[in-house]
Amino acid sequence: MRYEVLLTEDAERDLEELYDYVSEHDAPGKAEALLQRIERVVGSLATHPERGSYPRELLGLGIREYRQTFFTPYRVIYRVVRPRVYILLIADGRRNMQTLLARRLLGA
Repeated sequence: MRYEVLLTEDAERDLEELYDYVSEHDAPGKAEALLQRIERVVGSLATHPERGSYPRELLGLGIREYRQTFFTPYRVIYRVVRPRVYILLIADGRRNMQTLLARRLLGA
């Protein structure tokens, strides 16, 4: 089965902010490479969305409806609702993920 992968508005904003940050603080070429890498990771979810692990910050709360995939140091948090995969968050995993996930996914 092939899934349709969709980015939420928040995830699109995350992507733009990451691109802009890397472009400004490192190099435009590195920002392009990062964008391509994210696109590959997100695209791979079309065929294997269940391969992702559960975010430990949510697992500790007993929440198993979200999954994640990594590409160090970034994390892509998503939800599978057949036949779609919704990308909810793309973030640098060095951030305070507990607070970010609570605010973005749980409305806290």
